[in-house]
Amino acid sequence: MAEQKFITLRIRRQEAPDKPFYWEEFRLPYRPGANVISCLMEIQRNPVNAEGKRTTPVAWESNCLEEVCGACSMVINGKARQACSTLIDNLEQPIVLEPLKSFPLVRDLMVDRSRMFEALKRVKAWIPIDGTHDLGPGPRQSPADQEWMYKLSECMTCGCCMEACPNYNQSTDFIGPAPISQVRLFNAHPTGRLNAHERLEALAGPGGVMECGSAQNCVRACPKEIPLTTSIAEVQRQLTVWAFKKMFGT
Repeated sequence: MAEQKFITLRIRRQEAPDKPFYWEEFRLPYRPGANVISCLMEIQRNPVNAEGKRTTPVAWESNCLEEVCGACSMVINGKARQACSTLIDNLEQPIVLEPLKSFPLVRDLMVDRSRMFEALKRVKAWIPIDGTHDLGPGPRQSPADQEWMYKLSECMTCGCCMEACPNYNQSTDFIGPAPISQVRLFNAHPTGRLNAHERLEALAGPGGVMECGSAQNCVRACPKEIPLTTSIAEVQRQLTVWAFKKMFGT
């Protein structure tokens, strides 16, 4: 009989934001093709640590389990990733799991990403439609525009780009790369560009787009490979043009 293989997970745990953190290890049977979420589910089903002691289930957040919702973001072996699409076979052991540090901790691997959603409200990341009646056919978009805009629409507000950004943390007001990229997306929409000035004005003050330090960590961390640095540069250009027009009243 072949010898049973095991995997080891080392998880940073914390019962509450005001409680001290500690490390706890878990040893699970190896299964080919398993992802990090399936390991956390196994711990939830049978919360026994590597010392054989019964413990509390690890708290984390997940929803779609197919890299669409962005909820299961965490730091895995030092890198912000989606736990649902990170395969055990591609990781060195022990597998170290930590919560995102750029957002307030809730418990264990769960963080509060409300700041990201509030940022989307701040920049009005939507297309305003007045009324619910039939307004007729919408404006046409070229296939070329549809192609690059669709890539920006894949953003799932996961927070990986924020975690990688040295300018975004709980001590700064920087809005972060994801909302800035959404400004580019909605400003490019034929209807959305009618309110482009409102989005740009939201990025003109403290914490706005000009506070980007151009580290370019965000574009490397994005699970969807969204061209975030291109979006930031384009929005900075738009903001500069808008500021000159506002200054000279044109």
